[in-house]
Amino acid sequence: MWKSNPDGGPERLVALADGVFAIAITLLVLDLSVPRGLDTQEYHEALRELLPDLGAYALSVAVLGSFWRDHRRIFRTVREIDGQVMALSLLGLGAAALLPFPTRLVSEYGAEPASVAICAAAVAALGAAHLALVAVLAGRPWLRGDFTPAGGFRLYALDLAVTVVVFLLTIPLTLAAGAAAAWWWLVLIPVKVALGRRARPRAGR
Repeated sequence: MWKSNPDGGPERLVALADGVFAIAITLLVLDLSVPRGLDTQEYHEALRELLPDLGAYALSVAVLGSFWRDHRRIFRTVREIDGQVMALSLLGLGAAALLPFPTRLVSEYGAEPASVAICAAAVAALGAAHLALVAVLAGRPWLRGDFTPAGGFRLYALDLAVTVVVFLLTIPLTLAAGAAAAWWWLVLIPVKVALGRRARPRAGR
């Protein structure tokens, strides 16, 4: 059984996470470019070809930004970390750093079901790592501030669980609907809005 031995505050871990998410978003930008020396017609054609890249970039920035925000919220009330918290955090950061690769697949081969499935699997892995992290912290009050009840993590857990389920369901959906299964991700918009409304009264108390 894994023993929880507190190993200092979370400051360095949070700083590492900030750096990893920043680098991952920066890598997404590096894939956006237009060749030099084009005439007017070729230039406008290159811009049109860049639209799928911009769409994939916007989606990935939204995903990474959401997980970065949640990571900071999770650790806002954490006073100490242990080995398992560090391991789960590093697992999630590894998935975050990997996200530029499936983003590139979606932008260049978005019509291929495998590209959508790989991207969905990467996001689900990132969400699952964060969900496991929340579960561990909820069960270890000695790592949290005295004023933070375990129930404070329930909304985060629900949010992450919905994200993981939606992206996992996309993988088998690609077998039936092909790359169009990516539209299933839009289900998260109303869900996130509803969960955000539930969080506001809690935050104001």
